[in-house]
Amino acid sequence: MDEIRRVYIKMGPYQPIKNEYPPTKFGSQNRRFQSHWFKKFTWLEYSPSKDAAFCFPCFLFEHKNPRNSAFTIDGFKYWKRVNDGDRCAFFMHIGCNTSPHNKAVEYLNNLMNIPCHIDKVINAQSSEEKQKNRLRLIATIESIRWLTLQACALTGHDESPASKNHGNFIEMIKFMGKMNESIGDIVLEKAPKNAKYTSPDIQKDILNIISNQVITNIRLEIGDAKFCILVDEARDASNKEQMAIVLRFVDSDGFLKERFFSIVHVTDTTAAILKKEISDALGRYDLHIHNMRGHGYDGASNMRGSWNGLQALFLRDFSCAYNVHCFAHRLQLALIAAAEKEVSIWLFFSKLNSICNLINASPKRHAELHSAQRIEVAHMVATGERDTGRGCNQIGNLLGPEKTRWSSNFDSLCSMIDMYSSVTTVLGICCALEPRENFKFFNVDHVYRLAEKFYSLDFDAQDLHHLRLQLDHYKLDIVGHEIFQNLSSISEWCRRLVETNKSETYNLIDRLIRLVLTLPVSTATTERAFSAMKLVKIAPRNKMEAEFFADSMVIYIERDLVEKIDNDLIILEFDSKKNRRAQLQ
Repeated sequence: MDEIRRVYIKMGPYQPIKNEYPPTKFGSQNRRFQSHWFKKFTWLEYSPSKDAAFCFPCFLFEHKNPRNSAFTIDGFKYWKRVNDGDRCAFFMHIGCNTSPHNKAVEYLNNLMNIPCHIDKVINAQSSEEKQKNRLRLIATIESIRWLTLQACALTGHDESPASKNHGNFIEMIKFMGKMNESIGDIVLEKAPKNAKYTSPDIQKDILNIISNQVITNIRLEIGDAKFCILVDEARDASNKEQMAIVLRFVDSDGFLKERFFSIVHVTDTTAAILKKEISDALGRYDLHIHNMRGHGYDGASNMRGSWNGLQALFLRDFSCAYNVHCFAHRLQLALIAAAEKEVSIWLFFSKLNSICNLINASPKRHAELHSAQRIEVAHMVATGERDTGRGCNQIGNLLGPEKTRWSSNFDSLCSMIDMYSSVTTVLGICCALEPRENFKFFNVDHVYRLAEKFYSLDFDAQDLHHLRLQLDHYKLDIVGHEIFQNLSSISEWCRRLVETNKSETYNLIDRLIRLVLTLPVSTATTERAFSAMKLVKIAPRNKMEAEFFADSMVIYIERDLVEKIDNDLIILEFDSKKNRRAQLQ
């Protein structure tokens, strides 16, 4: 039971931040829950389904028959009593020092203070033993971190004592022991049986902890900002359909970022199932769908379908979550379609494709190609026609021309022709935020219309009024400012606003810029994720469990965040997950 409680305590109370909550009628007045209560009462949590507030510590630790079930079972929703001075229901629930609420808070703190638990005190180990346990665990953590960043398998085919190759993880622990005597004297056979930290379960636990830390850091980067999702799907080495989810957002410093968030195995690729899996993945880390302002997919029918596609399902619920087809795919499909209309170009690529297929289909011809290439390179180096140096003159493979696996859409082209005038008008309004050529295209009316038409959920009538005032003042103040000259992109403009603290003066303009930046541009990041998938989940590892695979992907792709995670933080999390006999602190 304590283990279950620890899991919930780490997750913390559920505190969804919303602009508005459902109103409740009290006499002639409508009252509702207020998000700012979360800051004042940190123990408070809110249930959207019940429209009720609960006490997080009391819910976990009060007796089965509590004296007051409002904050533990039924839920409190009498909002009129919250702003009632000394009779505030939340203050009355807290009560005196010996109240049930304060006792529950004390139980919560005691449960998380693991070193003071009675079993730890009775089985107290010396500081030297604890230090050895920590060093042994650090060796395991660093081995797992390094191998995962290199997309290497951890366990070996045969890890028995008689095996000559115990797998990458065990062999790396051995290597570390040879290089460092202090590690070699305490690991593997020299470690106590209850503190070896080498079992597959321990490896997965540590991998999961690092992955969760990465996702948590990404969640902190996003904060309350608006974001968009980039989604793509592909089959892995075990022929399972995997859906990659990438988040695009602007952080608090004004930097535009795209972060790999999750990879999910989907049993079916219907739009309804994909939407559910996306919503579940975001919900696990308290990312609210109503903060989504864009979504980008490939051109597959289950993604782009006008009636039942994934984009259509999201747009029904969130009208400001605009869909943008991947620009890279659009351009490639357009070029291919145009090129195929020219007979000479079509014949050229057809012959090229035939030659590639002829050579790559035969290992013998493939080897002959490499051999001929080596001879030619050696000759050209000898005659001075090629430069020499590191990375030069590599022997490569013949790559054939390929289309994407998405087909072009004739109906889309027809609709573009029909709505050409409207499309050009809209494009002229996005151009209004283009900072290049010293804000040559900056237009107050167009920017105002952009916010009014496309971001009605983010700008109410009062915001729009102040936005126009800020735009008029901005045009006089900033456009000619030296610091804001020679900007190359909207994202650079956003960073410059933050660096100069002008984002506070022009907070509504900053808000609009961030919303525009979150629009998806391409699915290139998801494609990189699938390239990583081919390295992480290869044929010999095609039976990887879903969580193990997802953790490995997050760590391999978001390596800059992984390298910042402190070992002490991992050890603390590892020690709190289970009731371990070997002490680490």
